[in-house]
Amino acid sequence: MDIASDSLDVGGGGASLGQGSPSGHAAPPVARTFLDSLIDAGILIPTGVDGIYGRSRVYEAIAEGMDALITEIGADQQAEMMRFPPTTPRNDFEDSEYLKSFPQLAGIVHSFCGNDHEHFRLVARLERGEDWTDQLRPTRVVLTPAACYPVYPVLARRGPLPPEGRVVDVFSYCFRHEPSIEPTRMQMFRMREYVRLGTPEQILAFRQMWIERGQKLADDLEVPHTLDLANDPFFGRGGKLVADNQRDLKLKFELLIPVNDGAPPTACMSFNYHVDHFSTVWPLRTADGEKAHTGCAAFGIDRLTLALLRNHGLDLSGWPRGVRALLGGI
Repeated sequence: MDIASDSLDVGGGGASLGQGSPSGHAAPPVARTFLDSLIDAGILIPTGVDGIYGRSRVYEAIAEGMDALITEIGADQQAEMMRFPPTTPRNDFEDSEYLKSFPQLAGIVHSFCGNDHEHFRLVARLERGEDWTDQLRPTRVVLTPAACYPVYPVLARRGPLPPEGRVVDVFSYCFRHEPSIEPTRMQMFRMREYVRLGTPEQILAFRQMWIERGQKLADDLEVPHTLDLANDPFFGRGGKLVADNQRDLKLKFELLIPVNDGAPPTACMSFNYHVDHFSTVWPLRTADGEKAHTGCAAFGIDRLTLALLRNHGLDLSGWPRGVRALLGGI
């Protein structure tokens, strides 16, 4: 099925077939959304919580092919590979100042740490259908909000960077608390990043290189795309000033691809210059002792997967041959 020809509407809540109206006439069918189509085809598996989905073999084949393709594109970077679980130490998270900027997105891991009496109270509340969550306590880990966050404290502990700086290849599941019926706004999603640490000149050259590579990748995948200046979703009134400053300094660019029904195109890649933020939080220093600057090129593996399904259809056999070959012959 080629979903590009489907009539889709984000407001639709599912098919309404055979339902009569008060006048006795059949009610018009409710338009199917892209998310409905993905679920109907078994590509995404609903769990009952918006933004949390299981994935099918077809979906994972595309995602794994995309990850392998990004590895191929970045093979010349001589990057150090780092792979972290989707949790990070709470003290590093607190130091990062993420809660100052994005408290609405954070996820903290809680566990039961009580005694037998407290366990009895928890179970009793559970059986009565009452709230039991206040019986859990925060642990020393939080859910990773962005793949690059664990990298900076690790490298800071190693001491000064080499003269050429450093590039890190990092991948992680990430969590952001923004439940939505838009399939591209998952609460738990995969992010692949190349992170650059060094001088301002090194970071800006790195970012420009990856902007060009990202645009070529979108061309090769045969999806419509635009590059645009962007800002992160900083919280509150003060956050608007920070976001405006981020745009004024042209620190963040996003590559946008149409995915969601009747909505603006979705950011599937981002190219970021953090200036010296992370070297202010942690002692990241260049070889000559100056504060290191950092930047990253980030690829939303799940958003790119969805972008391909939206623009090429749910039946992989109908995709362009060149795109299928790029993704490992899926």
